Amino acid sequence: MAHTETAAQIAAYLLETQAVRLRPEQPFKWSSGWNSPIYCDNRVTLSFPHIRTFIKNALAQAVKTHFPDVEAIAGVATAGIAQGALVADLLDLPYLYVRPEPKSHGMGNQIEGKLEAGQKIVLIEDLISTGGSSLKAAKAVQAAGGQVIGMAAIFTYGFPQAEENFRQAHIPTVCLSHYDALVQTAAQQNYISPDAIETLSQWRQSPETWGV
Repeated sequence: MAHTETAAQIAAYLLETQAVRLRPEQPFKWSSGWNSPIYCDNRVTLSFPHIRTFIKNALAQAVKTHFPDVEAIAGVATAGIAQGALVADLLDLPYLYVRPEPKSHGMGNQIEGKLEAGQKIVLIEDLISTGGSSLKAAKAVQAAGGQVIGMAAIFTYGFPQAEENFRQAHIPTVCLSHYDALVQTAAQQNYISPDAIETLSQWRQSPETWGV
C-alpha cells in the first residue's frame, strides 16, 4: 500500500511533468485496443533530476521496507530499465533487466546481467495496468532459476484483474502512487473539471468497454 503523502507527491509530479495526461474529452487508444481518458509515461520523469531522485529514493525505501531479503534488482523492459538501475545503484545491489522476449540475435538473451541460481529478486516497474508484462518478466526470471520475492512500481491503475493476477502468481507488489491519488490531486489542482472526474471514475470501473 502506498504511503498517502508519497502517493500524492508522486501524483503531483506526474501531472507537473506531463508524464500523465488526462484527456477525457479526446480519449487515447492503448496498444491493448482500450479507449482511455488517461495516458501515463513515467519515463518523462527521468528528465527532471529532483523528481528522478525523489522517485529513486522512494522506490529504494519501498524495496528495503517490504523486501528486506532482496539480493538483486531486475528492471522490466523497457520503461523499468532506467528506474531499476537507479534503485540497484542506490541499494548497492546486483542489477539485471528482463526483455519482453529473448533476443533474435547474438546470445538470444531475455535476461541481461548475471542471475545466480536461487537469487532473491525484486522487479522494478514504472507502471502497472493489467500486470501482464510484469508477470511475463517474473516468469522469465523464475525459469532462469531466480526467486522473485516481489515487485515495486511507480504507479498503478489499480485494476482488480491486475491485483488478482499478482495474487495468483504469489508475487507481492508495492506501488508508490495510484489512480485514486492521481484523480484526487488533479481535482485539487483544478487540472480537471468535476465532469471529467466522473468520466475517469467510470472508465476505471470498466476500461475494456469504456468508449466503445
